[in-house]
Amino acid sequence: MNFKRVAALLLAGAMVMTAVPVYAKGDDVTLSVSIWDTNQEPGIKEILADFTEKTGIKTEISVVKWDEYWTMLEAGAQGGSLPDVFWMHSNESQRYMSNDMLLDLTDKIKDSDLIDPENYPEDIWGLYTYDDKYYAVPKDIDTIALWYNKKMFDDAGLSYPDETWTWDDLYDAAKKLTNGDQYGFCMNTSNDQDTYYNMVYSMGGYIVNDDHTKSGYDDANTIKAMDYVGKLLKDCCPPATTMSETGTDVMFQSGTVAMITQGSWMTAGFLDNEYLVENCDVAILPYDKTTGMRTSICNGLGWAASADTKRPDDCWKLIEWLGSKEMQEKQAELVSLQQHIR
Repeated sequence: MNFKRVAALLLAGAMVMTAVPVYAKGDDVTLSVSIWDTNQEPGIKEILADFTEKTGIKTEISVVKWDEYWTMLEAGAQGGSLPDVFWMHSNESQRYMSNDMLLDLTDKIKDSDLIDPENYPEDIWGLYTYDDKYYAVPKDIDTIALWYNKKMFDDAGLSYPDETWTWDDLYDAAKKLTNGDQYGFCMNTSNDQDTYYNMVYSMGGYIVNDDHTKSGYDDANTIKAMDYVGKLLKDCCPPATTMSETGTDVMFQSGTVAMITQGSWMTAGFLDNEYLVENCDVAILPYDKTTGMRTSICNGLGWAASADTKRPDDCWKLIEWLGSKEMQEKQAELVSLQQHIR
């Protein structure tokens, strides 16, 4: 499978083009660090250990599940007890920035020899910029791909998805692969990034205009895309109640569905499933034959710090360390190594 190579490229994320910093040894302090992905915990722990060895600044990492993570952060924000350094997500960044919950990193970034906004995708920086100020350093960038079950395709005598596929090809294959308790496709439309947003923009539609003043749901191309989504749901997907109760990744890993569109963040988890490693693979998303466009909605996490931290300078040292080229590359290598071992 191509999972290892894909993940190494995607999880390498945004990288700066300078050396890792060397700091003087710090006081005996411990920074609290919070993330939500257990798959990345081992690599980040090793990078934090490197940081402590270089600086003398101790860290303590906690991993909180996605749903509980935001409850934890909200309670911390209200009670003045946010972690010192933590992952921020675009879904929540505006709320935390506009309410002065995050440490302003603007001047620190300006004075840094290691973190240069020019070395990162502009759209990812935009997720963590408010009133022309920076509140996080991009950690990575993700993307969406088409995951498919080779065994189901082989049994049906169908060719595997490739770069020539259009969305019509996906529908045609999904319909042929739908039979009894087996479904050709599956998606949870409550998760817009890894499902219908890709179809909408590929087909020339949009969700909201650039200045956020107009909805795109009445646009003809958006309507075309949503009609396509409805056709997939009706003809090729499990019942809506099933998809709302059982994750699309769970159904894919159990061999119930032949295809899903999913994010690069699922790669490590998928590699833990022996059935997927043996029977499944990943391909580029289809394109729209009318527009000729192939669209993958991207996102990226950011390393942020609490505005109320008692150690803002140490927090910045850690964020700068995590965002350095050497540590970004090390994390990518550690992820790739994990996948090779699996």
